[in-house]
Amino acid sequence: MKILITGGAGYIASHTNIELLKEGHDLILLDNFCNSVPESVKRVEELSGKKLKFYEIDLLEVDKLDKMFAEEKYFDAVIHFAALKAVGESVEKPLDYYENNIAGSLNLYKAMKKYGVKNFVFSSSATVYGDPEETPVKEDARIGATNPYGHTKAMMEQILLDAAQAYNWNVVILRYFNPVGAHGSGRIGEDPEYPANLLPFVSQVAAGIREKVIVFGDDWDTIDGTGVRDYIHIVDLAKAHVKAVDKLSNDKGSFIYNIGTGRGYTVLEMIKAFSKACGHEVPYEVGPRRAGDIAEVLADPTKANNELGWKAEYGLEDMVNSAWKWQSMNPKGYRE
Repeated sequence: MKILITGGAGYIASHTNIELLKEGHDLILLDNFCNSVPESVKRVEELSGKKLKFYEIDLLEVDKLDKMFAEEKYFDAVIHFAALKAVGESVEKPLDYYENNIAGSLNLYKAMKKYGVKNFVFSSSATVYGDPEETPVKEDARIGATNPYGHTKAMMEQILLDAAQAYNWNVVILRYFNPVGAHGSGRIGEDPEYPANLLPFVSQVAAGIREKVIVFGDDWDTIDGTGVRDYIHIVDLAKAHVKAVDKLSNDKGSFIYNIGTGRGYTVLEMIKAFSKACGHEVPYEVGPRRAGDIAEVLADPTKANNELGWKAEYGLEDMVNSAWKWQSMNPKGYRE
């Protein structure tokens, strides 16, 4: 299949590109490099042995987007990764998030309609559930995002589902839990200048780039008082997108899947596991809870297991070891 990958130079997209290329798909990448760099595309090409066609376009640039669709003539499917993605930043800059994520997606959906593209995989998030009434969370749980980033993902989902019904599109929505780790080669991985998520921050502390990890509260109702999350290895997540594309080839309609392991780890368990991976203690300090945090959230991945034929294969040791390998081999990320 000929597949357009928006946000094609990003962390999740880079790993997904590797898995899609293994299956023989033809990829066209689009990115504006607002939170990624061209080096990641170069390394995917090196690892896959294939040259990728790339467009440097922002989805808010309607004319450039239209020109690209016209040049390519058709796509069998679109996988939409492009979005601003930091929860904290979204609270500080909500209008930026609504403009970039909602308006950008609308432009993409309109281009799909104009050029007759009917198959779509959407990169969504467990943040759409907010503070769920029960955990593990099933796909039919109440949508209750608690921050602008989560609201944009929920809105993007709803607009997409409405469009799919109106225009006879086939859609797979993947709600990610907490992607971590890196490719086994150590050549591609997560590269934030200032980490917004736990594991990249732990990794930079382990490498001596930052002084210590701040643990936001140790008085939650969990086994050690720290928050519990469902972490998923990035390669497992990437393979879920291959399964989603296969689903679009075989079935018509709209489908929503949780992509997680169903197994949770506390913040302290993650720090301890990373300390083992890097061979020394990772310093941390307990601070106050963050506003909007919750004690625990886990995926119920049963539907994805049964309908997509997908299941997470990697465990915690694989996650932290691959993250440390990436950090060790790329102490300044892609920006060396």
